[in-house]
Amino acid sequence: MKNLFLVIAQFVLFFVAFAGGSFMAPFHLRQLLSANAEGTRAFVWDGVVLMAGVYVLILLIEAVRKRLSYTAPWTTLALALATVAGLALKFGFMTIER
Repeated sequence: MKNLFLVIAQFVLFFVAFAGGSFMAPFHLRQLLSANAEGTRAFVWDGVVLMAGVYVLILLIEAVRKRLSYTAPWTTLALALATVAGLALKFGFMTIER
């Protein structure tokens, strides 16, 4: 039960980091995907970078507490779920209309 609560809490943390980075774009990391007459499609990597940074920070905290082998799989599961949910909601994808 405790593991489930931690996975949900970390999922929310990763999801918010992904969404916040995608909408605010603090680093301005964009990759153009396609350009046509209707506009240009791009992917903003800032949310993924922020989410990865939070993931590394959590893993460092777990390593210092010497619980890495027990809690790292649960943290990785939360990261994977947040990534899938964010990409399903198309966080990071944007269209620049002409």
